[in-house]
Amino acid sequence: MCPISTVSNKGFKSMVKILDKKYAIPSRNYFSKVALPALYEKCREEIEREITTVEYFATTTDLWSSRTMEPYMSLTIHYIDDDFTMKSRCLQTSFFPQDHTGEAIAQGLREALASWSLREEKQVCITTDNGSNVIKAASLNKWMRLQCFGHRLHLAIENAMKDPRIDRAVGICKKLVSSFSYSWRRKKELARAQKELKLPEHGLKTECPTRWGSRQAMIERVLEQHKAISQVLSSDRKSRHLLPSWQDTEILEAIYKSLHPLTEFTDALSSEKYVSVSFVKPVLHLFTSSILKVNDDDPELTNTIKTKILTYLEEKYKDPETQDLLNLASALDPRFKLRYTSEDRVAPIQARLMSEMAASLSMEQGPSDGGTADRAEDDAPSTSKKKKTLGSFFKITERARPTHPPQQALATELQS
Repeated sequence: MCPISTVSNKGFKSMVKILDKKYAIPSRNYFSKVALPALYEKCREEIEREITTVEYFATTTDLWSSRTMEPYMSLTIHYIDDDFTMKSRCLQTSFFPQDHTGEAIAQGLREALASWSLREEKQVCITTDNGSNVIKAASLNKWMRLQCFGHRLHLAIENAMKDPRIDRAVGICKKLVSSFSYSWRRKKELARAQKELKLPEHGLKTECPTRWGSRQAMIERVLEQHKAISQVLSSDRKSRHLLPSWQDTEILEAIYKSLHPLTEFTDALSSEKYVSVSFVKPVLHLFTSSILKVNDDDPELTNTIKTKILTYLEEKYKDPETQDLLNLASALDPRFKLRYTSEDRVAPIQARLMSEMAASLSMEQGPSDGGTADRAEDDAPSTSKKKKTLGSFFKITERARPTHPPQQALATELQS
């Protein structure tokens, strides 16, 4: 995205003149004071019309700083429209110069909802990171809060990485990657070595501290290209010290073995195309029973990392209120129902769902006859390659169910 001042640049003006000599470029003041405000108002009016009919919604919020260290707070609304399509709209990213206390954030969030005429009682949940000030803000507003699973998983992995052996091995890995990133000569030598050794011609990857997946990608690429890297650096006496020792290589392999199975969950859990909260308990169960299960054949460090991640996640999700929310979400997902709900909570969850579903059923106006052809057309299989989703980890063959009266159908649905 280019700044508005681009229209005043000499080079931009010359380019436009070549394209069309008769075209007069509007001034930067026109874009900043007329065009962009008009575009904003048009977009806001469309979104306001769209969300006025929303019965219930959830929100996500985050605080962040720009490159010039100016503080902002974002608010995004998530809801299901009349066509039962999942929608997400970023309502605002507002300048937030106040101290980031829980009280200030709570007030800012209430004002944000009010500015869009959204009623707090219609908000079923707000998802945030795990900052103590944001947690306090949700508590002060008496809003149901759910922690971001992706952020919590990142913290769990960071906690599991607190080991001197890992610090040393990852530190060497970073220096190694950096030595190739800033040397065009080494990049050429690496490409030559890859061809000689018949290795994939891939570049090395750097780590982003706020994304655990980037560390995993960096380690994976170093292990993949270990022979080519050794061939390049071993010929240079000044760079030989950058080569990982066999002990460091074993550490990197242990990290890779423990974290690699988790990489697919990051993208799947970050989707805005479908509801992912119903997957949290099944995913935690999948971690425990399969993906992060301790294996006697694995290295000791691999099992230690797995155990630390599981222990951290179990501790952070044991809150009863959070457990009930996750149980309700999973129970409403036909793939899971109450399969992952503890026995002592099955009856209370069933009772609450029966009550809410019966109330919703009594308000039902009846199904619409229109749109059948459109839905059939939408349901046609796509030929494009689809991105892997969370549902692919929990495939269950659907069985036909008999038709029952409404109240009996509710009970049958919950007990099936």
